[in-house]
Amino acid sequence: MDTDLALVIGIILAALSVPSILSAISDRRAPRASAITILIAGGLILFAVQGKPGGYNLAELPDIFVTVIARYVP
Repeated sequence: MDTDLALVIGIILAALSVPSILSAISDRRAPRASAITILIAGGLILFAVQGKPGGYNLAELPDIFVTVIARYVP
């Protein structure tokens, strides 16, 4: 798997799981599915950071998102 793709998917999954966590907490439920999603997202981000020799900078993230989207959207 491409490290840039793993990073983008991990960030998107992490961002989408935040409302689910907040909803579960406000309803006084255990956020089980959200916790699993956060673990998967963290694993993808960790895989991407360890897989790229120089790592990532915050300034590179917009370019990485655009590159990945342009690669997979015709």
